[in-house]
This record gives sequence, structure tokens and C-alpha cells, in this order.
Amino acid sequence: MRHKVFQKQIFVNQFKLVLIIVAFGLMLLRFVPVSKNYNDWRVAGGSKENIHYSSLKQVDTSNVASLKIAWVYRTGDADTLHHSQIQCNPIIIDDVLYATSPLLKLFALDNSSGKPLWVFDPFKIASKEDRPFVISLNNNRGVTYWKKGKDSRIFYTVGSFLFAVDALSGELVNSFGKEGKIDLRDGLGRSVSDTYVVSTSPGIIFKDILIIGTRVSESYGSAPGHIRAYDVRSGEQKWIFHTIPQPGQFGFETWEDSTAYRSVGGANAWAGFGLDEKRGIVFAPTGSAAFDFYGGKRKGANLFANCILALDAATGRYIWHYQTIHHDVWDRDLPAAPSLVTVNHNNKTIDAIAQVTKTGFIFLLNRENGIPLFPIEEKSVSLPSGLIGEKLWATQPIPLLPKPFTRQSFQVSDLNTLLPDSSYQNVKNRFLSYKSGYLFTPPSQEGTIFFPGLEGGANWGGAAFDPGSSILFINANEVPWIITIKDSNGPAKTETYLSAGKRLYSQHCASCHGSDKNGAGNSPALTLIETRYTSQSLTDLIVNGRRMMPSFQYLTSDENEALATYLLNLTSNQDRIFVDPPKKTDAEFFPYSHEQKKFLSSEGYPAILPPWGTLNAVNLSSGKIEWRIPLGEYPEFKIKGIITGTENYGGPVVTAGGLIFIGATKDGKFRAFNKRSGKLLWETDLPAPGFATPSTYEVKGKQYIVIACGGGKLGTRSGDTYVAFALPHK
Repeated sequence: MRHKVFQKQIFVNQFKLVLIIVAFGLMLLRFVPVSKNYNDWRVAGGSKENIHYSSLKQVDTSNVASLKIAWVYRTGDADTLHHSQIQCNPIIIDDVLYATSPLLKLFALDNSSGKPLWVFDPFKIASKEDRPFVISLNNNRGVTYWKKGKDSRIFYTVGSFLFAVDALSGELVNSFGKEGKIDLRDGLGRSVSDTYVVSTSPGIIFKDILIIGTRVSESYGSAPGHIRAYDVRSGEQKWIFHTIPQPGQFGFETWEDSTAYRSVGGANAWAGFGLDEKRGIVFAPTGSAAFDFYGGKRKGANLFANCILALDAATGRYIWHYQTIHHDVWDRDLPAAPSLVTVNHNNKTIDAIAQVTKTGFIFLLNRENGIPLFPIEEKSVSLPSGLIGEKLWATQPIPLLPKPFTRQSFQVSDLNTLLPDSSYQNVKNRFLSYKSGYLFTPPSQEGTIFFPGLEGGANWGGAAFDPGSSILFINANEVPWIITIKDSNGPAKTETYLSAGKRLYSQHCASCHGSDKNGAGNSPALTLIETRYTSQSLTDLIVNGRRMMPSFQYLTSDENEALATYLLNLTSNQDRIFVDPPKKTDAEFFPYSHEQKKFLSSEGYPAILPPWGTLNAVNLSSGKIEWRIPLGEYPEFKIKGIITGTENYGGPVVTAGGLIFIGATKDGKFRAFNKRSGKLLWETDLPAPGFATPSTYEVKGKQYIVIACGGGKLGTRSGDTYVAFALPHK
């Protein structure tokens, strides 16, 4: 009898234990968001949530070192003379991979062999009048796919045109827009026919509409960056959201000048979108208003510049916004599409968005209402500008968590001690001559150190998010820049073509190419430009632009001739008297120009101590940095045991196999890291640096990882290759 009672008690205890285990398991489910399967790569960024995540795990931490090249595809159109690039993140639809070439040919490949199925060349079908706008090109970071029944299309932009291409045949869909294309300069609400309007990032599909943003010039008088949606079948514009509000619209009052909407440009969603299809909300990050470094002609907070926007995807109706910089004079565009994440916060599972920034902050906001998950303080940052007419905003939003993923200040103690003594002293003397030390130190005529620089912390590659651990992985740049504001001197009473050319160069070109024509950042030197261009080809470049260089169509033929006289050293033209053309727009009365350049030593190294590029793991549930490592190498330092990191462009991919895949670095390597520790598990040399985000997909049970190898940035060689990796056959 006692034995039976004992057995019964054991059974009761076991049953209680099972209940405790079940209850504990249910509790854990609250802490680990359950994600859907992300087995394909049908959208640039991996999914419409833009989290760069794959559920595939055939390649994992135990076998990644065995990866081999599976196939290679060469596009054959690298433009080495003009530093062409490939920034495209390929999409994979069923058995086909879609991507673009350096000269923006669209192509389809068999995704298991890399063999071409078709190639669409936009230049071949361009009319004579459209050809200059097509050949001007732009960087392309991905394409967009839509299908309904037997109708399947690829949408992408070349120059000012949005094309619709049949996904099966590679032929234009002539029923879309005007003979298969839409001019992005149309439908903005004001005339911008002579203005730079392109699109670098792919649009996003919601039902049967395509939502798209644009890249515009960053000078005063540029086009507005309004967000638009088009019918995928007809090309009809379905809605427009005015990122620079018009009279009667919410946000209009944040511009002190009530006529600003007629002339101010920018505030554009150039970095792409995230989409919550279930809720029907599209999330758009916007850039700064133009002109970038002086706001005297756009006083106010400047909505909806520098905002995370939540819009009704079907109608473009405003839902909520969060402005990350008020009255931006630091060119701190939101540089990447937000990641739509699900995290545990205060014991609740919350759908949120994570927006990475150039400052190293992460804004983590509730997806439905824009309320921050962690405290964000409006802190006083007001410093006197010193520029006539400027009115800086008194406060800026500072997230307390998550922790910043970059350094945010640059002091004398941070100067690069890896330099030779004489070089170090030179850098120190220059440092002391500039304004520095503060995240929101305003631009100045003495020169101001911007850190993180104009192309860091985060950049257009964006972040990867692991749903199982709530970790956000983000690569960052930490290279300081110098911004110097200069008086925009008007023409002298009597000018020659040479002196006018020098003045026009200072006003329109020196900001990127340097006052000494030696180049700056990713802008090439112009010191030997006469060996590469004729007067006509240079004028064509100025008028049409190319890739990251905007067009300057508002310059007259005489002004273009003066620029050519100066840049090409046309001695026969230098003493001719130049007559300044009549003033047409307020842009030509702008009081300031600027010059921007990286703060480098004479050897070409950043003036700050490394790391100069990093890969970071940020826990979005706790807000803490889990790990941080240098990303990229300089061989001359590596041989001394110093891993410095390099500037990097293009984002990471994280997988269920425990891996992070990333190219991005100047050293031209492709790497795989353990996502839990940041330990390097595999690396290989690419044919040219992979300044692009990789994609991963599966064919007949085999996992592939592919990356575009276009080079061209940071003085590296240009390439024309896509390389896919896979595990070897057993």
C-alpha cells in the first residue's frame, strides 16, 4: 500500500515538473520572437522587412571554411576610366537571378550556373533626346520584382528613367508609362526638367503599386524629394507624399519661409524602404534639405527632412514621423532603409523599426505609432554658427539606448599615433586649426571636423537582424572629414574665361573635387583631366552628370565653356572676356559654397586612431553592444599585428547557420563571421572589392551566397563580376 502511495506521489511530482517546463517554455516564447521562414531572396535586402536575414543553414559555422566558387558571371562593361561600380544586391526569383551591370544593363542568370538568360541594354533602346539622360547613369543597389498571373516585371532606374522590363523575355513592357518607361522628373509638382533626379535604391511593391524614392542634387535649387507610388501595370502615378510640405499640409509650419516649398529641394527618400505588408505601412527614411551645410534659406525644423516616415502604403496618407535631426546642417541623411524587427521589451513582444544613422545612433521605434522603445532626450546643442543668416536648432534628439555603434567625438588624444612623427605633428597642427570635438559643432569658415564623417557610421548598406537573438549587425565607418564654408563670390566686374572658370569651379565643383583639384572622398582628382576629356565630352559630363555626380543643367553654355577653359587648360580661350549671364534663380545668389574632404595624413591614412571600419553586434532587447570588431585590413599594418579596419560600403547578411557574410571592405575580401562572437571563420579574395550587399538562396537543396564585385570606390580597381559560392559536392 505504501508502495502505491509512493508511486502516486512520484507521478504527481513528474506531472508538476512537466507543467513547470511547459510554463517556462511558454514564458521563453515571449522573449524570443518567432520569425517566419526567410528561405528566399525575392526582394533587395532579403525581404520587405529589410532585415538581411536568411533561414538557410546548410552553410554553417562548422563547414563555412569549405566554401568554394560555384560560378562566376562577367558583365563585360566595367568602365575603369570613370571608376565604375556595382552596388547591386541581386534578387532571386525561382530559378533566376536578376541584377545590374556597371553600366546598368539589366540581366537574368540561371541561378545554379550563372549562365545568362537575357540582357537588357537601356542605351540601345534610348531615343536620341533621352540618350544623354540614360548615359548619365546612376549607382544601382537593386531591382524590384512584381508578378500577377503570367505577367511578371522587373522595375529599375537608369538615369532619370524608371523602366519596366518583362521578367521572362528581357523586353520592355511598352504598355507601362511611355513606351516602357517613366521620367522621374515628371509629376513632382514643380518644373525640374533641368534638374538632377535619379534613383539609386530599388522601389518596393505593395499589392499592385510600386513605391519609389529619388536621389536629387544637394545644392540649393535642387528638386524636392517627394515620395511617389505608381500603378505597376500602367505607370500611372497613384499618390505623392510631399516631403517638403505645401500650404495647408501638416509640417508646413516648420519652415519659417512660407515660400520655401517652391525652391528648397532634398528631403528625399534615397535609401529605400521597409514595408509592413500586414499593416499596410511603408517606412521611408529621408535625407537632409538642400543646401546641405547652410540653412539660412530654409530656417526652421524642416519637416520632413531627416525623418523616419510611416505612410499608408495604399494611399500615401501620413501616419507618423520621427525626426532624427532638426534643421540639419551636417549632411546627416538617414543612410539606409529601416529594419523591421520584432523584439522583447519590458517583457512584451513589440513590432518595431530599427533605424541606423550616420552618427552611430540607432532609433528603435514602435512600428505602429513611432513611440521610442528606449528613452530619447532632446538635449541642448546650440552653438553659434558664425554664418550670416543661419539659425541653428537649439536641441537634438539623443537616444540613451541602444548604445552608439561608433565613436562620436574626436579629441587630440584620438590622433593617429601610428603615423611617423613628422606626419603626426602635421596632422596635429591641422587638427588644432579646425573646430572640433562635438557631434553637433556647426560648419564654419575656419573648417569644422565632422565625426563620424560624411560617410559613416552607417551607410547605404544598412543592417542585418537575427530574429532569434534580437541582435542587429551593422558595419560602420569612422573616418573624420573637414567641411569648410566659403563665401560664394559673385563675378568680378571684368572677368576672363579663365577667371570665370576658376570662380565657377569653386562654386560648383570644389566641394567634392577639392580646391586643389586633387579629389576628396570618393570624388576623383581632376589634375590630369585634360588627358581624358575634350571640351565637348567634359560639357556633356557637366550637363548630364554620372553616377554620384549630379548634373548641372542650369549652367549656361558660356559657363560650361569657362569651366572647360579652366579645367582643360585651354590656353587659346583664357583671355577672352566673359560676360556673366542674367540671373535666373535664387540659387545663383546663394551666399556660401563649401569644400569637403577627408581628414587624412600625407600618407593617406585617417587622422584618427583606428578602427577606421567596424562590424558591430547590438542587442535590441537590452540596448547593449554585444561585440565589436575591426572590419578590413591594411597589409602594412596587419604584418605588424595591427588590424585597423577599412572604410566599407555594402551591408551584411545574417543566417540561421550562425553566420554573418560581408564584403564591403577596401581590401577586396569576402568574409564570414560567427554571429555570436564575431570570430572570423572564412575569408577569400574577390576579383574586385565587393562594395555591395550579398544575397543567399537555395537551389535543389544547395545553398549559394553571391556578391557583386564592382570595386571603383576608394581608389580601387573597377570590376564587372558576380561571384557565387557554395559547399563542394560530397
